[in-house]
Amino acid sequence: MQVIFGVIFHFIGGFASGSFYIPYKKVKRWAWESYWIVGGIFSWLIVPPLAAWLTIPHFTEIIHDTSGNILLLTYFFGLLWGIGGLTYGLGVRYLGVSLGSTIILGLCAVFGSLIPSVYYNFFPKDGKDSITTLATTHWGQLVLLGIGLTVVGIVICGWAGTMKEKELSAGQADVEDNKDYRFGLGIAVAIVSGVLSACFNFGIEAGKTMADSANTIWMAAHHGQGYFLFQNNVVYIIILWGGLTTNFIWCMVLNARNKTFADYTDKKAPLLKNYIFCALAGTTWFLQFFFYGMGESRMGNGASSWILHMAFIILIANAWGLVLKEWKGVSKKALTIVIVGILVIILSVLIVGKGNSIKDQEITAVSSK
Repeated sequence: MQVIFGVIFHFIGGFASGSFYIPYKKVKRWAWESYWIVGGIFSWLIVPPLAAWLTIPHFTEIIHDTSGNILLLTYFFGLLWGIGGLTYGLGVRYLGVSLGSTIILGLCAVFGSLIPSVYYNFFPKDGKDSITTLATTHWGQLVLLGIGLTVVGIVICGWAGTMKEKELSAGQADVEDNKDYRFGLGIAVAIVSGVLSACFNFGIEAGKTMADSANTIWMAAHHGQGYFLFQNNVVYIIILWGGLTTNFIWCMVLNARNKTFADYTDKKAPLLKNYIFCALAGTTWFLQFFFYGMGESRMGNGASSWILHMAFIILIANAWGLVLKEWKGVSKKALTIVIVGILVIILSVLIVGKGNSIKDQEITAVSSK
């Protein structure tokens, strides 16, 4: 049951992340940098401490009692992740919601799931699985197989993307519906974003002592009720301060360069609607990690949780891409290939879920002896 709830929580988080960019498409007469940072203010500054306040009593004391080195490392990974998050928006802009999210989040899934496991191989920690554990156990091998299939799905979707670009260049598709599509620039941005976005998972690992403190306090007051669902909410505050720093600086630079500071008060734009849609996008974005923390607390495995989270985001983002007709006018062959890529990713999710189910059964069997 723990695994089932974990998968459900990850699906909800994936739906939130795969859908957050949609409200931005309703913003009118604002430059990208303007609506990105307004939404980001909600994502990284307003909503995270509100969520912590609602779920973790005295969360500020936990942060205050954490060593400066841990806070600094967590913040540093947030800075790096912030660059990944910033380029994520550009990647989606140049590649579209479906293809951009698939490539970026696929790379993020692989790096974010495997590197912590390699780290725990050298610095073991209770409750965390090392790469050796994954490679030498049946359930772990299934998880690694699922990660490998995710990579295959990314390659297939990337292949469909190159076909889409050729067809757009040849005028076979509706260019107006894809006016920002630039595969070359988009793929470069996507690679940078995918690698650096994995730093969010590293930030969670770096700030784990804060989550452990929240979990210990909660478990002391709730005996026999399992791990604390919302333990990671206190860690998010520090990571997202780092993300806010890099995104705010870059967006202000773009506002100055493009002379778009007037966007925030432009009476010709539907200001109230723009701010509401940005707030909706930003809040929806944060919900992905709100539910990610709930899922990880139930599954207890960083590699599996991360890959499931990212795979669900990829699936939802591709579904939105089809709904928004980002593949409108593209050949049936290209569309078929991207659908095959999506199906491969679905299979990878099922395999990772099966691996976790076997692990859960083994743990239950050992504890019952």
